[in-house]
Amino acid sequence: MIRDIIITILWSISPFGEAKVGIPYGMLKGLNIYLVFVVCFLSNVLVFPLMMFFLEKVNSYLLRWNFYKKAAIYVARKAKIGSGDKIKKYGFWGLIFFVMIPIPGTGVYAGSIATYLFKIKKRKAFIANTIGIFFSSAIVWATTLLTMKGIA
Repeated sequence: MIRDIIITILWSISPFGEAKVGIPYGMLKGLNIYLVFVVCFLSNVLVFPLMMFFLEKVNSYLLRWNFYKKAAIYVARKAKIGSGDKIKKYGFWGLIFFVMIPIPGTGVYAGSIATYLFKIKKRKAFIANTIGIFFSSAIVWATTLLTMKGIA
């Protein structure tokens, strides 16, 4: 059980899945459905301050190396293309909506990168990301629960 909780947490903080993968994993492993929601949501929220620290402190140091710089520019362009119009047009609400959509390429990692690129105030962006993560987690949790019960 502890092993499954740890793997659920790791999926929820992973850029390859976030809570979108952590929630179904934990629920399908038979963990308490409410515990899964809370653990995945909180784990995913933790990503924002970690990403902001990385982007503000570590990223500027790593940009000295050409191979990293090329990769960072590629990721930044993808983030701007995927989120730019929505966030520029709708600001706070656009960031919530962008993070909330439970599809690949959206979520707190992309929301953090957008916050950094568009120079959004961190406190406001943290609140928007947290709200977006909550709704995304709720959508995935409800969909997984309904699917497990054979309703969806």
